[in-house]
Amino acid sequence: MKILVTGISGQLGFDVCRELDRRNIDNLGISSRDIDIAEPDAAAKVIKQYLPDAVIHCAAYTKVDKAQAEPERCWAVNAQGTWNIAAVCRELGIKMLYISTDYVFSGEGEDFFRPGDPAAPLNVYGMTKLAGELAVKTLVEKFFIVRTSWAFGRNGSNFVKTMLKLSETKEQISVVCDQTGSPTYTEDLAPLLCDMILSERYGIYHATNSGVCTWAEFAGEIFRLAGKSTEVLPITSAEYSAAAPRPFNSRLDKSALTEAGFDLLPDWHDALKRFINEL
Repeated sequence: MKILVTGISGQLGFDVCRELDRRNIDNLGISSRDIDIAEPDAAAKVIKQYLPDAVIHCAAYTKVDKAQAEPERCWAVNAQGTWNIAAVCRELGIKMLYISTDYVFSGEGEDFFRPGDPAAPLNVYGMTKLAGELAVKTLVEKFFIVRTSWAFGRNGSNFVKTMLKLSETKEQISVVCDQTGSPTYTEDLAPLLCDMILSERYGIYHATNSGVCTWAEFAGEIFRLAGKSTEVLPITSAEYSAAAPRPFNSRLDKSALTEAGFDLLPDWHDALKRFINEL
């Protein structure tokens, strides 16, 4: 089997390729330095040259606040780029796994969002990722859509690394306390994605580490596990005043995984402890 992975320079794409290597599965990882997926011919050329059996599409424009100021580029990568890749997968009749986000939901209430719940993104990033989902569902017959949240991993920047860096110079850090979701360790998510792409259990799934917390609680656990004395000052989203609105509720129901026979990811506390030990 041959698998092409987009976004290898990012956290998840990097770990997916590492996991495929561990399994001795032929794979090719590409990044924005290799091709611009927003260009149809570029995406088609690299896929047709490699002729994979499947594509795991991790590449995305993920600068949520910046997307509000430059929506055209965000749409080009997340919507048009995904459409371009999906079109080639349809032409070649190959599988496609698309990574999406909790940001496709409105974040209202306190219930866990299920895969079939109505989408209502609050910001440009969420809108473009939803458009990517629609492209995959429209074009690809054999597809997986996996929504995840609050990712952290060894390769690239993330909330954990940011908090640890800030703790080197700050005794107190203000962190939002009214947004609830699940952190996701990309090293835990990657094996699940590889299990999926080797199967024929197509559909839409939610996949995060188990358990939920607020960003402030997440930060507090980071400092505790890292042995930092930095104090977390809980603030509201309104006080933080980000350019892009975020969902207050990012709880994702993961029962579709167990129903399909896939294993759930470990608790986020365990995942964070392993990650900090690696760092």
